Amino acid sequence: MLKQTLQQKLLQKLSPQQIQFIKLLQVPTVSLDARIKEELEENPALEDGSLANMAEPNEEYPDRDPDESFDSEESFDSDEFNVDEYIQEDDYTDYSNNYNYTDEDDDKKEIPIAVQDSFFEKLQQQLDLLALDDRDFLIGQQIIGSLDDDGYLRRPILSLIDDLAFSQNVIATESEVLEMLKVIQDFEPAGIGARDLQECLLIQLQKKDQNNPTIIQATKVVKNYLDEFTKKHYDKLEKSLGLTSDDLKNIVNEILKLNPKPGDSGAVAGKQLHVIPDFHIINNDGVLHLTLNGRNAPELRVSRSYQNMFEHYEKSDQKDKKMKEAVQFVKQKLDSAKWFIDAIKQRQQTLLKTMNAIMEYQYDYFLTGDDVKLRPMILKDIADRIGMDISTVSRVANSKYVQTEFGTFLLKSFFSEAIQTESGEEVSNKEVKKILEECIANEDKRKPLADEKLTEILKDKGYNIARRTVAKYREALNIPVARLRKEL
Repeated sequence: MLKQTLQQKLLQKLSPQQIQFIKLLQVPTVSLDARIKEELEENPALEDGSLANMAEPNEEYPDRDPDESFDSEESFDSDEFNVDEYIQEDDYTDYSNNYNYTDEDDDKKEIPIAVQDSFFEKLQQQLDLLALDDRDFLIGQQIIGSLDDDGYLRRPILSLIDDLAFSQNVIATESEVLEMLKVIQDFEPAGIGARDLQECLLIQLQKKDQNNPTIIQATKVVKNYLDEFTKKHYDKLEKSLGLTSDDLKNIVNEILKLNPKPGDSGAVAGKQLHVIPDFHIINNDGVLHLTLNGRNAPELRVSRSYQNMFEHYEKSDQKDKKMKEAVQFVKQKLDSAKWFIDAIKQRQQTLLKTMNAIMEYQYDYFLTGDDVKLRPMILKDIADRIGMDISTVSRVANSKYVQTEFGTFLLKSFFSEAIQTESGEEVSNKEVKKILEECIANEDKRKPLADEKLTEILKDKGYNIARRTVAKYREALNIPVARLRKEL
């Protein structure tokens, strides 16, 4: 039975302006230039005004939280066009920054990157030097192309045979592929073409002096006791192989010299991680100064030609359907251009306001760079200070970097939970992590400190935390358990 009812619902929806603001807010400086170029290509009503000699209006844009709803009276659903809204010189003719976003130390030097052959190109060059028939050459090419970035062959041999049949029209047998694989495993770097870690290490050991007793014992350890070796059960190895502590130490050192990822040896050198900071904090005689890096944000303005279209429409007596559709299109592009300029400016103000609140909250830390001075701080602390939603602060903190005199850091790294000491004082858990790192760095590696012992040390220092919390902090620092930190 069908029934009609009348219901009232209160819903919160994001306007197009809010969605655009949210997306721009979480874009870091390194990606902002590409985003602006994309908008310039898509919207002809938006222009790059960096070459224009126009004064920037001293217009204040109120802080707008993208996670709170606001009236969208500027929706282009209206049939009425206010031409004056688009042709006023003082409103949107030019876009430039109200802040000093330049870095005094930024001389825009490019990082030189050495030109070198890739890992796969080096293998291909070695294959080209061999006297092979066409069939073996194609099999060798297929094997090289199937290696992963670490230099391992993860694909099953039967899958390689299928690939050769479908892509190269070569019907190969399993023995032919395995024979060619042995040839490639003899290439440099040593260990290439292995199917697992054990085979990779054995290939490298086989290229060393086979008359050396240490190499012979190391080969035996990798072949028969790799699991015990990786778990550092050194006592079991000594008993099983009848070795002394000194002999085992030499064997372990020999195995540790091997490269578990031979493919990286030719690829990592060409990779460079370059972080462009979004903020710069300068210590000027004990006074901190914050600037926002805006070198990737060109000046933007609304197109004069599109404004002239509205002037022409206002003076024209022709009001037919085609003219109205054309003006509707122009109006939509102008709205989009204005919203984008608005969103860029609001993004800058939100970034500055958020970072300034973080800097003021952690003022002592930014003066010295000492982790002990880092105060406990959560997203809500900053959100309350700037009067915005927690999710807005999270978007800023998760993708933005700040450059200080003691390093460049992700904003997220300044947030930490509070831990109460025996004296009742609240300190950052980063302070505890730093003490943990120092304790582990200074420990006797022959008898590393267990989590229980680390807990006792922290309690002696006034930090009353549980052993499981110590284990959680240790794992967060990527420090293995005591047994795996043991050295001979």
